[in-house]
Amino acid sequence: MREALVAVLAGLGTGLSLIVAIGAQNAFVLRQGIRREHVAAVVAICAASDAALITVGISGVGTVVKRWPAAVGVTAWIGAAFLVCYGLLAARRALRPAALTGDGGPGGSLRAAVLTCLAMTWLNPHVYLDTVLLLGSVATGYGGDRWPFGLGAVTGSVLWFSALGFGARLLRGPFARPSSWRVLDAVIACTMVTLGVVMATRG
Repeated sequence: MREALVAVLAGLGTGLSLIVAIGAQNAFVLRQGIRREHVAAVVAICAASDAALITVGISGVGTVVKRWPAAVGVTAWIGAAFLVCYGLLAARRALRPAALTGDGGPGGSLRAAVLTCLAMTWLNPHVYLDTVLLLGSVATGYGGDRWPFGLGAVTGSVLWFSALGFGARLLRGPFARPSSWRVLDAVIACTMVTLGVVMATRG
């Protein structure tokens, strides 16, 4: 029982260390949370995707990624193009202050939010290398307690995305000013384009 608890805590810490960083997915979740647009759906998709990828890694299927490095390369190029395009859209929003209000004008559709969130998650090759291979490899070291380790990693993912998505509403006051949205979208634009370029050069 003690060993399983240690594995759960180790999984929690390892999972959080991999996802708590500035990235495309986190930036998107943050923006949706501030705007209060389809937050539950976005958080659920991110957490469920992580759970699925962690399960795949712990099951040992992650070796497929090692055997098909070309697949990771293709995903990198597609993901890079997507991130650069999304970054340019964010830059366009930052340059159009009339469109930047506390409510963000007409809300985006649920379909658009879901598709964007799925793309942010599944078109990022690092998610396969980190979540599937890295977490899967670390979990293997826990032997029979690898599934408690995975449970801890999944819990970390759920806690992080829930805090990021639903906690972002606390920033709604400052973001009632168009200038705040301009800064946020400018940061998102720089982040997305940079990640896209780095992803393309590594792909």
